[in-house]
Amino acid sequence: MTKRKMFLRMITASLLRRRSRMLIALLSIAVGATILSGLVTIYYDVPRQMGAQLRNYGANMIFLPSGDSLSSEQAAEAAAHIPEGNIVGMTPYRYIRVDLVKRQQSFTAAGTDFAEVQKTSPYFSVDGRYPENNREILVGKEVAETLGVHSGSVIELTYKPETTATSSDSDYLPNTTIGGSAEGWGGGLVSVQVDLGDQTEIVSITVDASSQTEDIGGQVEKTAFTNQFIGKTLPLTLGYDVDAITGATLSSQAVVDALNSAKAETANAKASDRTINFTVTGILSTGGEEETYLFMSSSDMAALTGETGRLDVVELSITASAQELEQYVTDIAAASEAVTPRLVKRVAKSEAAVLSKLQALVFLVTAVVLLLTMICVSTTMMAVVTERRREIGLRKALGASDGGIRSEFLGEGMFLGMLGGLLGAILGFGFAQLVSIHVFGSSIQFKPLLVPITMIVSMAVSAISCLLPIRQAVRIDPALVLKGE
Repeated sequence: MTKRKMFLRMITASLLRRRSRMLIALLSIAVGATILSGLVTIYYDVPRQMGAQLRNYGANMIFLPSGDSLSSEQAAEAAAHIPEGNIVGMTPYRYIRVDLVKRQQSFTAAGTDFAEVQKTSPYFSVDGRYPENNREILVGKEVAETLGVHSGSVIELTYKPETTATSSDSDYLPNTTIGGSAEGWGGGLVSVQVDLGDQTEIVSITVDASSQTEDIGGQVEKTAFTNQFIGKTLPLTLGYDVDAITGATLSSQAVVDALNSAKAETANAKASDRTINFTVTGILSTGGEEETYLFMSSSDMAALTGETGRLDVVELSITASAQELEQYVTDIAAASEAVTPRLVKRVAKSEAAVLSKLQALVFLVTAVVLLLTMICVSTTMMAVVTERRREIGLRKALGASDGGIRSEFLGEGMFLGMLGGLLGAILGFGFAQLVSIHVFGSSIQFKPLLVPITMIVSMAVSAISCLLPIRQAVRIDPALVLKGE
């Protein structure tokens, strides 16, 4: 019989003779290995799980135009620097101001891709449904309450492109008619039209304040207020050039703002206005500023403005660590002159903070469990040494070396560690799977590499736990033991 076979037989025989004590040590190692394997499995799978959960809070990166505007082609080129599998959603937005002419009100409208919106902004709550066809619109909750609309309502939106006179915006041509509008009380539009004289002084003025309260804001239409403007040149300052109507400061300021921003009215400018009827398909609730917007498809935005491919911002939801996101921003900024990438700090930093805290928690719990495992194994082996004092003394008296005794006890401990590690690796996956399903609502993948790692760590812990009992064993004096002392 070879020495190796003899060594293995001695170890197994010793373990079998003390089954109850060794079973306790084996269970201690298995529990420690289960916690170790389970927590490590959870930790390595958590970034994916956590990333999926944090995507519910919205985009974690945006593309802004480096110049006046951003094209869809430029956004696509910038996104090419991000691995395609990491992009959960990429939502384009174009913002314009639209008017409800009949109601003398204006709101911000956003053109977007609703399929991508649902990926990057899953927190959007829609009472009704998202638009699916042309000429359908999603209305923010605040806008819906202001207009009194609901799913199925039809609203008429008008887009008025900015028009300019033949000279610069700060120059007013003599003997021309200019007009403009501005928001007054309650967001209602106040429209103004004036005729300029030979010296660009105001010759006549007409004010339309039908959107304001008749007895207060409506007073800006009266000659008692409008006569203040006659003979004066633009721009004007309320309180300095003209006095506000008591109790109607917002309406008075709207008249002044409309005059200061007035443009020359030409046939071409009026012809460029576009009006489209939209059917409301849903009311959007987010608890944020999105409730003050109107959302339409990018194709409807192009039909309303006559422009295609122009974007103001692109929101991206990306599955990646904080370091990877920072690297993507650096790469895109270096490669693209048209796109300025920015991280949405509240999302990216939250993910990094949560993962760092989780890492610390996993490390702390694992360290505590392994320490308790070491104490349990060490205590068990100390009891075994005490039981085998006479046996060890007799073996030493017969010529057994300290190295042989060390090897036997260390072999027993590492054998227990190997069995406990194997059992713990299997149970650890079940533990991790149970936690993942109940906490994150999805399963995890088995990682075969964790089996040998768990076994090696368990064997190392067992070996360390045996050091003190082995030291006690080799210090046994055979003469004293054989005397019965």
